[in-house]
Amino acid sequence: MFLQEIFGEREWTRLYAESGAADLAVSRDEFAQLLLEVLRRILPENATAQAQTDLIKSLRLKDLVLARACARGNSKAWDYFLSHYREKLYLAAAAIARDEVRGRELADSLYADLYGTRQQEDGKRVSKLDSFLGRGSLEGWLKTILAQEYVNRFRQQRKLVAFDDALESPVQTDVGDPSLPARQVALQTATDAVLDGLDDEERFLLAAYYLDQRTLAEIGRMLGMHESTVSRRLDKITARLRKQIIGRLCKEGVPQRAAEEMLDVDVRDLEINVREKLAQERRA
Repeated sequence: MFLQEIFGEREWTRLYAESGAADLAVSRDEFAQLLLEVLRRILPENATAQAQTDLIKSLRLKDLVLARACARGNSKAWDYFLSHYREKLYLAAAAIARDEVRGRELADSLYADLYGTRQQEDGKRVSKLDSFLGRGSLEGWLKTILAQEYVNRFRQQRKLVAFDDALESPVQTDVGDPSLPARQVALQTATDAVLDGLDDEERFLLAAYYLDQRTLAEIGRMLGMHESTVSRRLDKITARLRKQIIGRLCKEGVPQRAAEEMLDVDVRDLEINVREKLAQERRA
């Protein structure tokens, strides 16, 4: 087996044991196929064996195996997931929606996508958990998905509201704080406009970091620069993005202080907008 060859039998056995795959009845072959899939989705085809081993060692293997086992309908994996994550997601959703009841509704809608209520033509269940690559914690990824779903709900409602009207007179919605949709509309519009002005290298750095969730070291190896240089470049780009976004918000009539608070109150909004914008461009 390819992965056993590059890791060696002892190291491969250790990785398999630490992943908890055996506890969920995930075989060594299934574990290997899962890792190969992640490698194909993250690294270029000509990636070196060292790059592949470095990536695998950086993954949250236990979270990755759990997510994929749940996506495959593994009942034991779902029992573990519900006992360890359900309450955390309810709390996170309530904080995002700023309302416990609507937060539970938000979290429950996510569970349907995680479990997979639709099927492909071949009968395979479609689960959002298949998109988790183990680059960060499963809990953090789930909270990001919750936040994205919350933003999407606002976008569905804002279709009936003109941008200027939303800024001047926030409309009552059935989700969360009535002032928040206007903030999301303004922030999204300004962010889209600023991201359109990025050059190719800046777009690559943001896509690699925010969308592909590569580490600074990985990006540095790809570009032939030290990870500290990558970090400084990203800091410089995001600082400029922040300044330009605030500038555009001010041009739309948002007071300077209010514009700054849009980014200061919840920096997650900017990260979500960057990810979604780059993902849309990649699909185009």
